[in-house]
Amino acid sequence: MALSTFDLYSIGIGPSSSHTVGPMRAAALFAHGLAGEPEVARVRAELFGSLGATGHGHGSVKAVVLGLQGDDPATTDTGTYDERVAAVHERRRLTLPDGRAIGFTADDVVMHRRRSLPAHPNGMVFTAYDAAGTELRSRTYYSVGGGFVVDDDRIGADRVVEDETVLPHPFTTGAELLEVCERTGLRISDVMLANELTWHTEAEVRAGLLDIWRVMEDCVEEGCRREGVLPGGLKVPRRAPRLRADLTARGGSDPLDVLDWVNLFALAVNEQNASGGRVVTAPTNGAAGIVPAVLHYWVRFVAPGLSAAERDDGIVRFLLTGAAIGILAKTNASISGAEVGCQGEVGSACAMAAGALCELIGGTPEQVENAAEVGIEHNLGLTCDPIGGLVQIPCIERNAIASVKAINAARLACHGNGSHKVSLDKALRTMRDTGRDMHTKYKETSRGGLAVNVIEC
Repeated sequence: MALSTFDLYSIGIGPSSSHTVGPMRAAALFAHGLAGEPEVARVRAELFGSLGATGHGHGSVKAVVLGLQGDDPATTDTGTYDERVAAVHERRRLTLPDGRAIGFTADDVVMHRRRSLPAHPNGMVFTAYDAAGTELRSRTYYSVGGGFVVDDDRIGADRVVEDETVLPHPFTTGAELLEVCERTGLRISDVMLANELTWHTEAEVRAGLLDIWRVMEDCVEEGCRREGVLPGGLKVPRRAPRLRADLTARGGSDPLDVLDWVNLFALAVNEQNASGGRVVTAPTNGAAGIVPAVLHYWVRFVAPGLSAAERDDGIVRFLLTGAAIGILAKTNASISGAEVGCQGEVGSACAMAAGALCELIGGTPEQVENAAEVGIEHNLGLTCDPIGGLVQIPCIERNAIASVKAINAARLACHGNGSHKVSLDKALRTMRDTGRDMHTKYKETSRGGLAVNVIEC
């Protein structure tokens, strides 16, 4: 199955790609499929496993309500999000994408906190009924990480993406990717660009990735402007505005200020994500701050002497290289916290950012692979244990720490020759195996780790 760069980076909303973006997409798929069912009078949504356990904190119910009305995560109005959901509950009516209004109450979204579907921890069942209560249509979907949604027909065969496109440079492992680079003399970003040209023109790829970058920039800027506390009851204060003011006032007097700027970039993104704002999955929402933080670092501290065109070229190459590594993580392990813990989210994003930065600062393909391996290796075993089911603690700080780690991994790899004992493939295989062995309570259920050892209030 072929994966595009734009499968790894998609514009959506917070706080979770698997628990917010995925359910909204699944609900919309089901709702659009009801166009041929004129007798529909009611729709019931059931969320299982991790979705049922932490869905309230992740905004899953709101996402389902809006998805059933045809909303898309990339375009839904985040400014009226809460008000529109409240209006549905107040009127006890929901408008399907084709304009039909049906009855709808809070009881029509059921959260199964301790029941899971067999195929994946993030399972959903949508069922439509007529006025007499007779079932008309039922579909099962799975949110498998990064906003990807598959149904029962696909989960057993291939849960990545249904695309049989033949690529000019196919690769499924890090070793195969390096072999392509050695045989062709191409950088990893060049390999990815050549593959992208099977779907888009080069101008479209460039414009699309620069648009992704603009959303990342806007997310950081908005996160630095918004003050107060994050929603959800934990009363976590927003730190990005104060940190930017402090750093601006200091004017670079501390030689380690650059690390604080990287922290700032990551905090700003993840505070926006935690509040349901517009973010880019990279490769997930829970890890959305790492790739943009490291790219902001390159733009601000490495590339000031470049022309605008050279800077844009670097941004495109960064995102292409990162996507190649993200594809390897998704196809050979997982990017779903509900499946393998946070190592699949923050670990994969750290590897993506590390490898991408390594190429931009002069790394060879072998050094890029080394940097990505360092990024994932030193996140192995990372649990997903959000307090109160909210993507706030430890998620926000974890993105900041991993962003700095990614920069360090890139620089460390560039000081080597690309030769190392542990390959990226072996690190990803270890991440997959560790996730399988990890107890379910440490995989985005809020029933283990910090979630039970820290009092929410």
